[in-house]
Amino acid sequence: MAATMTALQKRAHRKARNNTAMDMNLVALIDVFTILIFFLLSSAAGVETLVSPKAVDLPLAMAEKEPRQTVLLVVAGDDIIVDGRRVASVKDVMATPDDTIPALKAELDVLATRKAVRAENKAEQQAVTIMADKQMPYALLRKVMFTCARANFADVSFAVRRRDA
Repeated sequence: MAATMTALQKRAHRKARNNTAMDMNLVALIDVFTILIFFLLSSAAGVETLVSPKAVDLPLAMAEKEPRQTVLLVVAGDDIIVDGRRVASVKDVMATPDDTIPALKAELDVLATRKAVRAENKAEQQAVTIMADKQMPYALLRKVMFTCARANFADVSFAVRRRDA
């Protein structure tokens, strides 16, 4: 049958065969990508790590629990930092005979007044994670913990590096 067609008919046949448009349903494709992005974002949020400053040499421990999202108190070098904000100097704190650190207590009091967005996060709001050098003097640690307790941050955790068993 193809041999009996004229050249003009063959050309029209090829044009009709090559001119078939293919419709793509982009809505389904967008749905798939949306689900994929949502899955990737939700699975990546499951890993909790604390970024340790270079000035802090964390102690090793056989920690089983993963870190929680709490107020982060860092004692690095000569600074006491709460959630990224410098509140006191280690030198000034060690020079005072009092166990309470006024600047730290004031900052923790401000953080304690924050509203919890969800009810289950309210209990974690009064928790603090202390990230300090393993060579930190006990007198300084006692002052920091005493101040946290005075500011009603009784749930104290320490940041450590996980020791490989």
